[in-house]
Amino acid sequence: MSRNQFRVTSDPGRTIRKLLLSAFVVISFAAYAAYERLIGASAASAADSSFASTSDAGGPSTSAQSGKSVAAPPVSSAPSSSAYKDGTFQGQAIDAYYGLVQVQVSIQGGSIQSVQFLQYPNDRRTSVQINSIAMPYLQQEAIQAQSANVNIISGATLTSEGFQMSLQSALQAAHN
Repeated sequence: MSRNQFRVTSDPGRTIRKLLLSAFVVISFAAYAAYERLIGASAASAADSSFASTSDAGGPSTSAQSGKSVAAPPVSSAPSSSAYKDGTFQGQAIDAYYGLVQVQVSIQGGSIQSVQFLQYPNDRRTSVQINSIAMPYLQQEAIQAQSANVNIISGATLTSEGFQMSLQSALQAAHN
């Protein structure tokens, strides 16, 4: 083999395209990292203050933020527990991306006695595992708060948000 067989011809246009593509990738990554840091910092500070009671309950800590940040829906808390009518009320079925979330709330003496999941994402092994941990926390917290104003469980963000929205619709029905 001669040395000329391995000679690389330089193409200035190709080199420039490679440099521009590399620069674009680096700038895109830096912009995404900065965005996630901004969103993560505000979500983490909210999570640190609002998840203290959940992580102290002996279960898995929920103060760590996952890689995804999803804005929590606005959930109003109930004015008072005596404002609820006694009975059983079903919330709307909420699309939580991996499946529907729907709850049913039982009210006795004007206060929330129990919250049951009628539907939740359970067709994937990961969803079953995550929800088996998150659902009891959500139910317990709703009963303690006497409202739909519950903390988002990290790792089960979509289920938590679906729970909040479905429970809020059930509690609105209990007010009317």
